[in-house]
Amino acid sequence: MTLTELRYIVTLARERHFGRAADKCHVSQPTLSVALKKVEQRIGALLFERSSADVRLTPLGEQVAAQAERVLEEAAKLDEIAVQGKDPLVGPLRLGVIYTIAPYLLPRLIPALHARAPQMPLYLQENFTVRLAEQLRRGELDVAVLALPFSEPGIVTRAVYDEPFRVALPAGHPFCKRQTIPSEDLTAEHLLLLGQGNCFRDQVVQACPQLSEPGGLERALEGSSLETLRHMVASGAGLSVVPASAVETWPRDESLLSIRPFAEPVPTRRVVLAWRVTFPRPQAIDVLRDAILSAPPPGVQPLH
Repeated sequence: MTLTELRYIVTLARERHFGRAADKCHVSQPTLSVALKKVEQRIGALLFERSSADVRLTPLGEQVAAQAERVLEEAAKLDEIAVQGKDPLVGPLRLGVIYTIAPYLLPRLIPALHARAPQMPLYLQENFTVRLAEQLRRGELDVAVLALPFSEPGIVTRAVYDEPFRVALPAGHPFCKRQTIPSEDLTAEHLLLLGQGNCFRDQVVQACPQLSEPGGLERALEGSSLETLRHMVASGAGLSVVPASAVETWPRDESLLSIRPFAEPVPTRRVVLAWRVTFPRPQAIDVLRDAILSAPPPGVQPLH
């Protein structure tokens, strides 16, 4: 099948009307109809059920239309590759960011990157580390912002910044009288953590090894996001460990919440860029890193 025929199939599958599909494809209705009939004749099976009131995909047609859409998407990337081959800073950059970084990084990154590469828009994906790693391997993402530990065959990383953790306390908690909080003291508290599958939960447990000991996590409650944890802490449900960038964006007049730093050694996470070793636009990675370093999230320590 030609790309034109595939485009006809996909468009008719979406529109379910020959007239509208023909208009979308900028051809006459007879041209579209004849072309699809020839495709069906070559295949030896119907792709569409036709009636005076409707056009429906056959089971085979659903499979063919789905594959045709994937082929057209891949074909469109050829034009992008050709343009980007001339200038690596022209054309979209598909960027993945983990949930606990995206809200605090992206508002600063977007204008900084646009100033450096105005013809390189970001196609953004927020997700868990494991999912972003899969998308990197399959080529669905070009680069991702993740936190260590992270290791995948064929994927390289480069450090961008270190981020200290903070302790979020409900107002009136005895720890509010302290200037700093030793990490080992958290095991005796009702600790609020992100749910299973979120890498920041694992980072907190790794940074505070006492939590891995028997009973360390038995009293822990779970929240779905850092903002949810903030509200749970403010309600008096317990205390939590949060990244500094999140804390710096929270309201300064929060009367029900107090923030304290950890005692030395302060738990931190290292944030990195990760991309396939075969990615053909290393200059785009360099510009992305420069943009992050020029306007890092609040509370972090850039690694120039």
